[in-house]
Amino acid sequence: MSDLALYQYALIALIFVWSGFVRSGLGFGGAVLSLPFLLLVLDEPLVFLPIISVHLLFFSSLTIWMNNRKSGRKKRGSDDGVAAEGTVDWRYLWKILGIMIVPKLIGVVGLITMPAHILSAIIFTIVGLYSVSYILNKPFRSGSRTVDTVFLMAGGYISGTSLIGAPLIIAVAAQHLPKEKLRDTLFALWFILVTIKMAAFVYAGVDLQLIHHLWLLPAAAVGHVIGLKVHNRMLRAETPVFFRALGTVLLVVSTLGMVSVLL
Repeated sequence: MSDLALYQYALIALIFVWSGFVRSGLGFGGAVLSLPFLLLVLDEPLVFLPIISVHLLFFSSLTIWMNNRKSGRKKRGSDDGVAAEGTVDWRYLWKILGIMIVPKLIGVVGLITMPAHILSAIIFTIVGLYSVSYILNKPFRSGSRTVDTVFLMAGGYISGTSLIGAPLIIAVAAQHLPKEKLRDTLFALWFILVTIKMAAFVYAGVDLQLIHHLWLLPAAAVGHVIGLKVHNRMLRAETPVFFRALGTVLLVVSTLGMVSVLL
């Protein structure tokens, strides 16, 4: 990524601002809602996946720490003598991780050995399917324990290949976790899953693009701060119109991406 034009660097920086915004604003989507745009600028997934991974590790751990510190302060400020309750449901986290871990590892191996154009095609296809579900206002939902398991295994595999399995995982977790613990539990899960991916990157000798973190981490931080400020407002404004507009944009981007891969 050292020989790009100036406008390409500017576009990448703006996309990472967007990535940080949706990650903190929605609790997911830092990868699935930014990778299609990044691949239109530079069609090399293994350039961007390590950068996105590091950002997720940094901001997820920072958000969990800040939220638990606030929770602890509120409890210490009360006189009921009750111990502060964390914002991560660790018991449920380990339960779903046990289901996802093997598919996750299989996906990581496929990521490292898969040609870039095939990986790009997979990413654009998955994002296209997600976008259609947003447009139709019919997000993925699980309705039984068997479906839960299938969604978690599929989400684990997809997150292993491209970090964009979050919608399938959230379809399960959102039904079993209280709202106040959902985002931070997901952040803790992303941290564990991405740590596995980063270890695989290091083992395989993938370039982690460390020099580019110097300017892309601040860009993502700008979006992260904005996302934190509007998080509650976005939750209240979670309307079908918003997701249809988002789905339409993603569908156009994924279609253009697939055309560029096939040509």
